[in-house]
Amino acid sequence: MTYNIPSHERALAFDRAADAYAAYRPQYPAAVFETVEEFSGRRLAGARVADVGTGTGIAARQLRERGALVVGVEPGAGMAAQFRRELPGIPLVRGDGNRLPLADGSLDLVSYAQSWHWTDPARAVPSALRVLRPGGALALWWNDPDPSVPWVTEQAARIEQWLGPGFYVSNVETPAGLCWKTRTLRWSRRVSVDVHLAKLATHSAFIVLGERRASAFLGAERKHLARHFPDGELDEPYVTSVAVALRPAQGLFLSG
Repeated sequence: MTYNIPSHERALAFDRAADAYAAYRPQYPAAVFETVEEFSGRRLAGARVADVGTGTGIAARQLRERGALVVGVEPGAGMAAQFRRELPGIPLVRGDGNRLPLADGSLDLVSYAQSWHWTDPARAVPSALRVLRPGGALALWWNDPDPSVPWVTEQAARIEQWLGPGFYVSNVETPAGLCWKTRTLRWSRRVSVDVHLAKLATHSAFIVLGERRASAFLGAERKHLARHFPDGELDEPYVTSVAVALRPAQGLFLSG
């Protein structure tokens, strides 16, 4: 059965599963932050950073651990509340990536971790450039399941048969008009089948389906995974894409 769900409805759905999102979504490999430092030409330690669409603060936490001075930007009330519970020491402002509620030229880095696809790039790029200092960096990164792994490909086909195409965030395009440096990283985390299924349930398409419909798929998926992983554990493989562009000293600067 196929369910076509509008993107704006999916974006707001995360508020209904903020605690599960914090518990089950993966962090980002250290190489992401090393790449951001390399491509931006400056250390994260001491950098003024806004993590936009920060959700429960997965990336914000990792940025702070590397010494960045982080502020989170989050539109959803439920996700913002979870962020404040998880990271009471990090400032958070309510807002979205299309119109950042931050001062002009105030930041060294603006990051969109797993959130760029929820923006309108025609509005988000000018807004990000406005709040960056000249030479500051705009960084986008996102985790996708690794399609080179056979069981992942099989699972993706079952999900698309159930939900329709476009479940996974993939092929996120970097917006035109900026000079981007990009890198692809492959990594995995060892988790139980239970954790893997709980992570799947935090994706917006499953949240919007509702518990009954989502549980029907996840119950069937548990049986498929048991054939591959009879001991109940698996390596959850990811491809993490990173893209970084610098704000030019002049030009490409529009009010957001």
